Amino acid sequence: MGNPLGIEEPLRVGIIGCGAIIAQYLTNFRRLDSINLVAVADLDPARAQAVADSYDGVRALTVDELLAAEDVDLVLNLTIPAAHADIALKAIAAGKSVYGEKPLAATTAEAQEVLDAASAAGVVVGCAPDTVLGTGIQTARKAIDDGLIGAPISATATMATPGHERWHPNPDFYYQPGGGPLLDMGPYYVSALVTLLGPVASVMGAASHTRSERTIGSGPREGQKVPVGIDSHVTGVLVHASGALSTLFMSFDAVKTKSPNIEIHGETGSLIVPDPNHFDGDVQHFALGADNWETLPVSAGYVDSGRGFGIADLAATPAGQEPRAGGRLAFHALEVMESVLESARSGQAVAIKSTAERPATVELTELAEHSTAVRA
Repeated sequence: MGNPLGIEEPLRVGIIGCGAIIAQYLTNFRRLDSINLVAVADLDPARAQAVADSYDGVRALTVDELLAAEDVDLVLNLTIPAAHADIALKAIAAGKSVYGEKPLAATTAEAQEVLDAASAAGVVVGCAPDTVLGTGIQTARKAIDDGLIGAPISATATMATPGHERWHPNPDFYYQPGGGPLLDMGPYYVSALVTLLGPVASVMGAASHTRSERTIGSGPREGQKVPVGIDSHVTGVLVHASGALSTLFMSFDAVKTKSPNIEIHGETGSLIVPDPNHFDGDVQHFALGADNWETLPVSAGYVDSGRGFGIADLAATPAGQEPRAGGRLAFHALEVMESVLESARSGQAVAIKSTAERPATVELTELAEHSTAVRA
């Protein structure tokens, strides 16, 4: 397969944004021969320098220096959601491909600018979550494709937590426009639902919030109040183009749920799908007429994978093809979420204008094979 970036491997990556999430990427980059981390940048130079000191061969640069660096092929954008589009557009203007943390941008209007700019520049856009490439979602996908539950009818996707301010030292952005449970955690669930059941044609939504401020529970700002400027509990119904119906339950207000993270129901069986914020987990199947749930053997996906595998998969994608964790899927997921919130405000169903093909399945790939298999 040819490399869509037109470069020699390994893919040379620069990271902008050295917050908490970077640790998971660094761990996995060390395991992926197809990725060569060369530079990092952050608005706080000390944070960038700390990362550079921990990773051989990595330079700590300013944002402008990293964007101008000739040895950076792709920018991994780990900034806050409000800055996703700005950094992506600057990277694209510098002739670099982009892979961003979710969501693709704060709004679909900004996200469209990113995709249009990338198309005009001939560079590639990828976006988290790449959890859909792990064995959990992919084993469920294979079960559906193999007809194990018959024609899919419906799905439920549930995420409940009393709020990130309990553990995050700077949770402000979770409670401002661009944040909230749907835009923060929804990308995992919506991307998984599209991967499993195909694109969404229309949505309906309802939303609420229980309090106007939150109290930071840890770190140097412990005890400080954070104003809430968004709805912190969101419910949505997604009508897939296939006719299947998915129900979303995303909450920063509820305390806990015993419900499975995702259930898929078909004419001849049901599946329990593991947490789409993780890369693995058991997939359980209940067949029509059976007495008990059975755990399916792992049958698809990158084994022992983690954040960053989407970039390696992108680097392996043939020229002209959309990466599995690509910009179109991320845009579609963002439009779905934005439209659920729009429907919650208007009380009307909202048609989804974009679409996204179900990403190609990932064949079962062991860790020892990753350095070659993700490029095969």
